[in-house]
Amino acid sequence: MLRAGANKGNSMRQEPQIIQILKIGIWHSYRVKDLQMEEDMKLLSIAIPSYNSQDYMEHCIDSLLIGGEDVEILIVDDGSKDRTGEIADRYAEKYPNIVKAIHQENGGHGEAVNAGIRNATGLYFKVVDSDDWVDADAYRQILATLRELSGGSQVLDMLISNFVYEKEGVKHKRVTRYTGTLPENRIFGWDEAKHFRKGQYILMHSVIYRTQLLRECGLELPKHTFYVDNIFVYVPLPYVKNMYYLNVDFYRYFIGREDQSVNEKVMIGRIDQQIKVNKMMVETVDLWKLSNRKLRKYMFNYLEIITVVSTIMLIRSGTQENLEKKRELWKYLKEYDLRLFWHLRKGIMGQTMNLPGRGGRKISVAAYKISQKVVGFN
Repeated sequence: MLRAGANKGNSMRQEPQIIQILKIGIWHSYRVKDLQMEEDMKLLSIAIPSYNSQDYMEHCIDSLLIGGEDVEILIVDDGSKDRTGEIADRYAEKYPNIVKAIHQENGGHGEAVNAGIRNATGLYFKVVDSDDWVDADAYRQILATLRELSGGSQVLDMLISNFVYEKEGVKHKRVTRYTGTLPENRIFGWDEAKHFRKGQYILMHSVIYRTQLLRECGLELPKHTFYVDNIFVYVPLPYVKNMYYLNVDFYRYFIGREDQSVNEKVMIGRIDQQIKVNKMMVETVDLWKLSNRKLRKYMFNYLEIITVVSTIMLIRSGTQENLEKKRELWKYLKEYDLRLFWHLRKGIMGQTMNLPGRGGRKISVAAYKISQKVVGFN
């Protein structure tokens, strides 16, 4: 009896060992897969939304290739009718470990960015428009910084760098920097950010997000809509906890094409899309629920300048129809969120937008100069 009992006891003692061996085997299998995923994962995914971009996209792509195999370049051919898709395929064939060509039916700039996010395998995500480019030295510093931070104990949500307005025919290039506003060369949170000056905003050109953050916040840009970059740099911000500012002139923002979306005449022609984006920003984020005071203030200021841009374009068009749309926009704000309406209306910019008569319209256009700093009108 004792012998049988002893055997039974030994059997019971051995069972956990078998389970442990199985667990170790399973753990080892998963760990190998994790290591393989880490090895396969790119450091940075860069999406290039491209529509009929054959004349200038190669300059953009060439400026990004120096990142090597740490970088994934996603050329999104958004239903182009020229050689854009062919050029994308040629680069993908020549650089199979770096470049991917994505072809889709035309969905607009926002849907091209959405496709980039869906297909990105990089730890971080950046959008570079097909007529823009990046500075080589700054690019190397960006990658070195991301590489270092990716192995740190803190999770980086957003890296910010400077951008340069490459305006055609202008010798002196204006640079948007964040010195004196954001701490440099270290991770920080919103509480450490200082006051953003009027005209000093975090735009698409200056941000690199953690890819998973964009997915977690449910970012989905609308199809067939221009000016969605304002949503891209607005909606994810409440999810951003850790930031890093690298004071380098990285992104080169070209301004000068007649068909460019920020050409003033083009913007006036597409004013309904600007208003649509403006309203989406109002409705997507409830600013009153943001607990961080500095984040809330920054987002209020950004929403204010976008509303000013909408209003300015409606005023500068000079048509009775668009002046009525201006009244409708402010009526919408008042009916949707009365507290927000008064917050925007009482601001200096809001006051100049709503003075009555011709005199008021002239004063309103004085705010045009500040608006230029946001989108760089021609």
